[in-house]
Amino acid sequence: MKLVLHNYWRSSASHRVRIGLGLKQLAYDYVVVNILHKEQHAEAYRARNPMAQVPTLEITEDDGTVHAIAQSLPILEYLDERFSERPIMPKDLYLRARARGLAEIVNSGIQPLQNLTTTKAVKAFGGDEVVWPKSFIADGLVAFERAATDIAGKFCIGDAPSIADCCLIPQLASARRFGVDITKHALLLGIEEHCLAMPAFANAAPDRQPDAVK
Repeated sequence: MKLVLHNYWRSSASHRVRIGLGLKQLAYDYVVVNILHKEQHAEAYRARNPMAQVPTLEITEDDGTVHAIAQSLPILEYLDERFSERPIMPKDLYLRARARGLAEIVNSGIQPLQNLTTTKAVKAFGGDEVVWPKSFIADGLVAFERAATDIAGKFCIGDAPSIADCCLIPQLASARRFGVDITKHALLLGIEEHCLAMPAFANAAPDRQPDAVK
């Protein structure tokens, strides 16, 4: 079996999947899809990902069959279900639901409002694309911290990394990039410190990717 990740260094959704692959200790080929150059709109890429977004995980089975999975959270859940060692979903059903809930605060509550398509549309309407996402990111992180308070340990859920951490760490990176003050989030910053001590998180950082703009 061969794994190929079509992604972009600064994409927070791509960042999540890189973390997940690292936590699973899975080797993969890194293929750049430069969304600033609109490479995601090429017909060959749209055949893999009809929404023309990153990331896409392409799986080539031993018999030559090729599958493509789009959207970061389905990719992460696929990896967890297929490669059960070092799980990134809690075994407890309640905690598993809580993990999904935390992930969705980022995935559907914050990230769509800060992504390139949205900020470009805001600019086209005459708005300030830099200011636009700040309040959504700030409010979302407040909600995330409140939602994690009763179940967090070293990580978002207890003392093992989960899909929630895969989403939180890229979002904190994006918050800094957009100039959002995160210093008041002691719980989240503590979780981030534990995460970044792990190679899976550190190696997935945007500035460590081959297509990163230094």
